Amino acid sequence: MAWAGVGAAVAASVASGVLAAWEAYRAIGAPRSRIRPYVAGSPNFSNGTFRNTDPAVPFSPRQAPDLFFSIVLRGNTGAPARQVPLAVPLAPASAGELAAAWFGHSSVLVEVDGHRVLTDPVWSERVSPSQRLGPRRMHPVPVKISQLPQVDAVVISHDHYDHLDQRTISDLVRLQAAPFVVPLGIGGHLRRWGVPERRIIELDWGEETAVGELTISCAPARHFSGRGISRNVTLWASWVLRGPRRSVFFGGDSGYTDSFADLGNRHGPFDLTLLPIGAYSDQWPDVHMTPEEAVQTHCVLNGTPSAGVMMPIHWGTFNLGFHSWMEPIVRLTRAKEAQGVRTAAPMPGQRIDFLKPLPRNEWWLGLA
Repeated sequence: MAWAGVGAAVAASVASGVLAAWEAYRAIGAPRSRIRPYVAGSPNFSNGTFRNTDPAVPFSPRQAPDLFFSIVLRGNTGAPARQVPLAVPLAPASAGELAAAWFGHSSVLVEVDGHRVLTDPVWSERVSPSQRLGPRRMHPVPVKISQLPQVDAVVISHDHYDHLDQRTISDLVRLQAAPFVVPLGIGGHLRRWGVPERRIIELDWGEETAVGELTISCAPARHFSGRGISRNVTLWASWVLRGPRRSVFFGGDSGYTDSFADLGNRHGPFDLTLLPIGAYSDQWPDVHMTPEEAVQTHCVLNGTPSAGVMMPIHWGTFNLGFHSWMEPIVRLTRAKEAQGVRTAAPMPGQRIDFLKPLPRNEWWLGLA
């Protein structure tokens, strides 16, 4: 009986390992061969990869030793000292004219002229091909994915695990009817995960699509892509959401780029900008904004600091940098006051109606 028990335990362990390996393999997404036919004709695709309009040097293998020691020595740096508060999510029966609910990181339910757009939805516990390893969520998702109202579009900025999550995509295919509007190449991942072709809209920089009365435009960002060993086979992007009256800029994940000035001239000013402020580091200065650069981006996109409202994203949910948990929002507060930019930073789950007085609750104080 004892040997039988040991054998059963070994078999269960092997089966669990095989299942975990299969899930990780599936989460990686499509191979280069399945992606290339959809991207090869892009003017932004050259010699097998996409390139930034401004050259960017992301993390390289030569930085691996420094990065390893930084991770080992950081301890609890980047984690909140206490539990992150959550707001009770509110979803009115009809979408508002200009509102947004932040669910953490870059997952936002945006309301523009009666349309709902869900950006970079990630509901998994870890942002990794494996749910056993990798950066873990520092606060719960404030709402179950099954409790979301029906949305008009799901917009993805790029294919990194903290922005494109296989489990969440599979749930949205089952629970929602909206199309997935994605940069070139990401459709390959979606097809591999069972998303129907009719629900996939792939766009290059400068292209747009209409969803109801909403125009969704694909615009440049300064970043990179990759889920497995291949890098920059799929495109990364920022997005413009424009309705008959209101417009929103979703920055996704990007370093500062001079192309934002041209983008502002073409599409701005914006009533609302959703801009990343966290996970910056001297080790990758070109591909993630600092809070000060996010404020600068808002000003460039709008032509003046006084136009529109900036809402910070890409902070407070996953520990992906080497700064303290509260540092991004503290630096943002100083930078926006110096420039005269209006900001609104919701707690996870909080919905803000930007046509009403902005909330002033600094809910993050004491969580450093």
